[in-house]
Amino acid sequence: MIVGQPGAGKSTLARALARRTGLPVVHTDCIHWQPGWVERDRDEKIALMRTEENRESWIIEGGLSATWDTRLARADTLIVLDLPVWLRLWRVLRRRLEYAGGQTRPDLPPDCPERLDPAFLRWIWDTRHSNRRRARAMIDAAGDRRVVLLESPRAVRRFLRDLDSGGLPGQ
Repeated sequence: MIVGQPGAGKSTLARALARRTGLPVVHTDCIHWQPGWVERDRDEKIALMRTEENRESWIIEGGLSATWDTRLARADTLIVLDLPVWLRLWRVLRRRLEYAGGQTRPDLPPDCPERLDPAFLRWIWDTRHSNRRRARAMIDAAGDRRVVLLESPRAVRRFLRDLDSGGLPGQ
C-alpha cells in the first residue's frame, strides 16, 4: 500500500515495484475518475476499491482514504511517501509540461489529459500539514505490517536499491 500527497511519486514507485515483484498495480486515480475527468460516485469508488483490495495480491497506490483501514488490514507493507511540498509542487508542474498536448498519464483513465489549475496547486499547499498528519496516523495504526517512510528522492532510490539486492526495505 503506497500513500502520499500529489507529486510525491506514488505512481512512479508503484510501477517500479511492479516491475521488480510482478504484482499488479491499482492506481486509485483510475477508480476515482472515469474517462474525460468524470468523477465516480463515492459509493461506486468504494465498491471498486473493495473489489481490488480483495484480490490475492496487489500494489495499490493513492488516496481514497475511506478505504485506508481495510486496505491497510490486507497490506503486508505500508509505504508512505512524505516529500517536501516544494518538491511535490515542482513535480506537479513538470508533469503538466511532460504531458502537454492532451496526453494522458499512464496512471489515469483514457481521455484525462494532464491539467493544472490554481485551485489544485492551492489545495496541495493548504493540505500539506493535515495530509502529513493523516499519513503519520496511518503509520501508527499499521500494527505489525512493515512500514517504509520515504522522505526524499534519495530515500526512494535507496529503498529500490535495497529491494533489488534482496534486502528487507524498511526494516
